[in-house]
Amino acid sequence: MAPVTLRSATGRWVVFTATLGSAIALLDGTIVNVALRPIGLDLGATLPELQWVVNAYMLALASLILLGGSLGDRLGRRRVFLVGVAWFAVASLACGVAQSTQELILARGFQGIGGALLTPGSLALIQSTIAEEDRPRAIGVWSAWSGVAGVVGPLLGGGLIEVLSWRWIFLVNLPVAAVVIAVGLLRVPESGGVPRSARGGFDVGGAALGVLGLGGVTFALIQGGWLAAAIGAAGLAAFLLVEARGDHPMLPLRVFADRTFSAVNTMTFVVYGALGALMFFLVLQLQVVAGYSPLEAGAATIPFTVLMLLFSPRVGTLMNRTGPRLLMTAGPAVAALGVLLLVRVPADASYLTEVLPGVFLFGAGLTLMVTPLTATVLAAVPATQVGLASGVNNAIARAASLLAVAAAPAAVGLAGDDYEAPEVFSAGYTQAMWWCAGLLLTGAVIAALFVPGRGERTGAAPRSEPGTFTV
Repeated sequence: MAPVTLRSATGRWVVFTATLGSAIALLDGTIVNVALRPIGLDLGATLPELQWVVNAYMLALASLILLGGSLGDRLGRRRVFLVGVAWFAVASLACGVAQSTQELILARGFQGIGGALLTPGSLALIQSTIAEEDRPRAIGVWSAWSGVAGVVGPLLGGGLIEVLSWRWIFLVNLPVAAVVIAVGLLRVPESGGVPRSARGGFDVGGAALGVLGLGGVTFALIQGGWLAAAIGAAGLAAFLLVEARGDHPMLPLRVFADRTFSAVNTMTFVVYGALGALMFFLVLQLQVVAGYSPLEAGAATIPFTVLMLLFSPRVGTLMNRTGPRLLMTAGPAVAALGVLLLVRVPADASYLTEVLPGVFLFGAGLTLMVTPLTATVLAAVPATQVGLASGVNNAIARAASLLAVAAAPAAVGLAGDDYEAPEVFSAGYTQAMWWCAGLLLTGAVIAALFVPGRGERTGAAPRSEPGTFTV
């Protein structure tokens, strides 16, 4: 179908459905961070097991999200998106009824598969359905209202944990998923899809090697062991070889020939690594050291998403005037300043003077960065590959968080039940914040050097395909 305007009824339904669908994945992420300590206490989990509660989801998501984006381009973006939402809901139910840490970790892995199907599809629906002149603002609306999940998540999660139990943080996904599926079937047109006769094979080998490679490296970082590290490294090397030589790769390496695409994804890796580590450590620091309840610790991060909710659409409009480079350089730099203010969060920390200033600056930096980053990476590819581009960028973001959460505790000297020892955990937390600030500043440098500015083309060569972003 022809692209529609954001103001049309169809345009509004597409953005609503894509936003609400992606919100359940975002809601899950913010809630789970708040619930880590209660889960650990209830199920008797060690710190490595809590890392796996986070990373089992991230591993499946990061490994398969490329396949999810590719499937949407070939089979229909709405179809794959809605299948992902349904899968996510079923896996959420399994998480909610898990009776051991091992059952929860397994269910989280299955939940990640659903996330891999729905996450790239949400943005691909917007990019392929909304008219080109409205896309930056539509993505800004998506970023802002997706942020509602970040606002609701900590409050809802903390409240559910205190009033009921941590199990309800997963069960709350079910009614939201039901609304997304109903509206998607009734109001959202299909886009993408390749005739059956023209479809190639699925890259099963690439998907398997991606899981093996990331899984091996993650296991080695959390549990230790040279064998796991060697298996992971070999798996990643084999993955790249298969993708380079395969007939139907889920990651066509040629997309990285575009300088802008490569630069933005490199920036994504370092910045989202910092974000993943910060969220893991900060919420635990507030509970273990500062004595916050789950509800208070979750509410402490609300300014992140309030800022995105209020200002992301305006950032999308501003990007059309300034170009992406300025905003994508300033954003990580401001976020790094916020992290530096959070280096010390002592026992009985005052929220207004010792937590809020850092949280506010970090959120302001994210707000400046996220919409330009998303719009630029999608605009660097032809319109027929927006699902792939979204999948690549999301995979890199999730892989960065996965590896950061896996590596950071050991890197700063934390293990076992150290999350129950305030002095030990606080020392590791401080080191982790310095690393996060360094990663964010690295992202700012990458943007300053390699992301196009106002009036510059997005890639290494002139492009004329639909979907190219120029200002």
